[in-house]
Amino acid sequence: MGRGDQDVTDLLLLWQEGDSAALERLVPLVYRELHRTAHNYMARERTGHTLQTTALVNEVYMRLVDFQSMDWQSRNHFFAICANLMRRVLTDFARSRRSIKRGGGDALLPFDEELFGKSDRAAGMVALDDALNALARIDERKSRVVELRFFGGLSANETAQVLGVSVETVLRDWKLAKAWLFRELNRNEDAHAT
Repeated sequence: MGRGDQDVTDLLLLWQEGDSAALERLVPLVYRELHRTAHNYMARERTGHTLQTTALVNEVYMRLVDFQSMDWQSRNHFFAICANLMRRVLTDFARSRRSIKRGGGDALLPFDEELFGKSDRAAGMVALDDALNALARIDERKSRVVELRFFGGLSANETAQVLGVSVETVLRDWKLAKAWLFRELNRNEDAHAT
C-alpha cells in the first residue's frame, strides 16, 4: 500500500471516529479518482444528460455524510462505496425520468458493454439496476463484481483487492454475472414485448 493509500485510509478512520475535518482533508486526496469513476459512469449515459460528471461527484459527497459511521476498511473500500453511490444516484435519476415520461415505455437494453456504453435510456439503466439487485439476492459477490468493474471502472486486480478474492475469481464471477444478466435482461425484454 502506497503512502497516498495509507493517508486515505487514515483519514477515513479519523472521520469514522468523529473527526469531521478529516473529510475535508480527504476530499483533495480522492477527488481525481472519484471524478474518473464518475466520468466512467457518465460515459455510459445519453448525450446531453442533465447530470454532469462534477454534479455526480458532488451528489456522492452529499450522500457520503450518511456513511461517517461506516467501518471503513481501506481506500479501495471507500471507492467501492462511492461506485455504489454513483450507481444509486444515476438509477434514482433514471427512475424519476421514466416516471415523468408518459408511459415510461423506453425499450429495454440488453447487458452489453458496447451497446450500453453508447446508449442511454432510462429504462435500460433501471432494468440493469433491477437485474443487478436480483443477482445480488442470489449471489452478492457477482453483483458487486459487475458494479465495481462495469460501473466503477475498476480493473480485475482492483476489484479483487476490494472484495478480498483472487483475480481469477473476479474474472470467473465477471463472466458468469454477465451471462446471467444478459439472460435476465432478455427475459424481461421479452416479457415487456408481449
